[in-house]
Amino acid sequence: MTLLATPAGKFFDDFIIGETLQHGVPRTITEADSILYIALTGSRFSLHCAQTVASAAGFNKMPIDNFLLFHIAFGKTVNDVSLNAVANLGYAEVVFTRPVFAQDTIAVTSEVIGLKENSNGKTGVVYVKSTATNQRNQPVLSFKRWVMVHKAKGAAVTGINQLPELAAAVAIEQQHKPEQLDIQGWQPWFSDNQRTARDFNVGDTMFHRDGITINDSDHSMATRMYQNNARVHFDQHMMNDSKHGKRLVYGGHIISLCRALSYNGFGNALWLTAIHGGSHCNPSFVGDTIYAQSTITDIDLTLQDQGLAKVRINLLGIKNNQPSNMDSLYTETAGRKSYHSDVVLDIDYSVLMPL
Repeated sequence: MTLLATPAGKFFDDFIIGETLQHGVPRTITEADSILYIALTGSRFSLHCAQTVASAAGFNKMPIDNFLLFHIAFGKTVNDVSLNAVANLGYAEVVFTRPVFAQDTIAVTSEVIGLKENSNGKTGVVYVKSTATNQRNQPVLSFKRWVMVHKAKGAAVTGINQLPELAAAVAIEQQHKPEQLDIQGWQPWFSDNQRTARDFNVGDTMFHRDGITINDSDHSMATRMYQNNARVHFDQHMMNDSKHGKRLVYGGHIISLCRALSYNGFGNALWLTAIHGGSHCNPSFVGDTIYAQSTITDIDLTLQDQGLAKVRINLLGIKNNQPSNMDSLYTETAGRKSYHSDVVLDIDYSVLMPL
């Protein structure tokens, strides 16, 4: 009998700058995915909850939540990029090019755009740009992310340090409004009569009140739904010998929990246009309770003739604590942030919001 090895994934020393990775297992997104996403996150953004609301906003079919699209596309990349990850570190230049609907099929490719070996000689950071397309080969999403990956045992020191250029923000003109979106039929009660863009000012900060405690079943099921098979989320036997001694909650699940919490106050944040940048500041584990706080950082009126504003929001996720009990969420020196140990997420994104 011959014992055959299973695919072990790529280690840091296996990546080559400029190589293209065609990720396997294309995914047809269904209405069931949307229903399960609501069940696992509690999201209440009405555009993704009711066909009547979607029709009133100009869509023939209810669009898929762009955060769900992001997680599914992200999951496609794991087997080739982050199967041997220590941790997913951050995102930049996330652009949602066109809407996706139930029965659309998503395929993803990635390009390796940067590599940086860590000083410990055991790990390195891999930077990729990923592009998701639909069944018509039309791009629907692109994003850059970076992830810390183990080196293979005994791998030689390379000293490689080639970092990509990452834009500080997605330009306003690169943030796409779906051509179908028309809010002339939008009714205030669709979003519980919450504030619209004209009710906010730059600098306004809002604590979103509710907390969500992470259940083992919820985060595990969510991560499996995205077909993210990174072992740090599932293999407790392996994680027994890790620094934390327990499985990490997928950072994307934290993003979606915080977005769901932000409905309290931002119910009119209809359409996610871009994620400018994001960091997973500290790990989260089963039993942690997640809270969220947002600050308005920009209000762009380019689309005011269509009754819309592009609102930029800095969203912070906090575990087992609330801002009112913390002296500072982070400190900033020379443009670099140092976070309180209870801050788990810092994400900078833009949405379309009625005026």
